[in-house]
Amino acid sequence: MKFNTPTTSVLYSIEETIKAYRKLSQQNISRIVPNITIDQALILIIIDREDKTQSEIADLVFKDYASMTRIIKLMLDKEYLIKTTDIQDKRKTKLSVTKNGKQIIEKLKPIIKENRAVALDAISDEELQQLYNILNKITKNCQIKK
Repeated sequence: MKFNTPTTSVLYSIEETIKAYRKLSQQNISRIVPNITIDQALILIIIDREDKTQSEIADLVFKDYASMTRIIKLMLDKEYLIKTTDIQDKRKTKLSVTKNGKQIIEKLKPIIKENRAVALDAISDEELQQLYNILNKITKNCQIKK
């Protein structure tokens, strides 16, 4: 397959796909929870499910540390999260999802499921596995080898 312009490359198509999915997701999320972004929702779910540091979460959601700090502050202000001091190491803090945050997660579960179903409609498990393998190869190709 030959590509004549940057907008006809497969990498452009991947970016276009991600943006289309994020737009669909944000529209559907906003119908149910008007004051939350996709990034906030994703971070909320990760904090609820996993015991990760703020920098580990930032890496998982592809955010720089400054952006992650701003997002966390907004979520603390909205009372989706609380921050407590680590009992073992007073220099560390722990983020926890509040009751309000857990209610938001419950409201989002069916929307997330619906978004994925819409995006992956008419794509077989075999095609998904093939796509996953290809995307992993592209990721590995792009990672700086030491």
